[in-house]
Amino acid sequence: MIKVNFHDLNTVEDAKLQFAVIMAKYEGKWIFVRHKERLTWEIPGGHRERNEDINFTASRELMEETGAQEFKIIPVCIYSVNRDEIESFGQLFYSEVESLDELSNSEIGEIRLFDTIPQDLTYPLIQPYLFNRIEEFCKK
Repeated sequence: MIKVNFHDLNTVEDAKLQFAVIMAKYEGKWIFVRHKERLTWEIPGGHRERNEDINFTASRELMEETGAQEFKIIPVCIYSVNRDEIESFGQLFYSEVESLDELSNSEIGEIRLFDTIPQDLTYPLIQPYLFNRIEEFCKK
């Protein structure tokens, strides 16, 4: 069983943050990406490199996975995923992308813009919670 929890920024030890996930909008639509080896959609993001600032991870992953060139990025919250009594942590970001360029990362096969969250998700037990949290953030 998987459980997703949300935590305020700066309430979890920085060293525990393993992932950055970025819900990004471009021209009023949500950006989702498809990995070359999958048929499903996912929110841009990825693993934090050793000794990398989590905010840099978010910007790097957004650029690599979407081709974003000009953007504003805002830390929203920390999230954790509990699976088989193991808890992993990431930081969730919101971004408004002003320009997209060619993809530099060879692992992403396609990006697509959606009005809402797509049906075919890579992580259907996690991504809807992250998407809903960002929608709440955007309403404030």
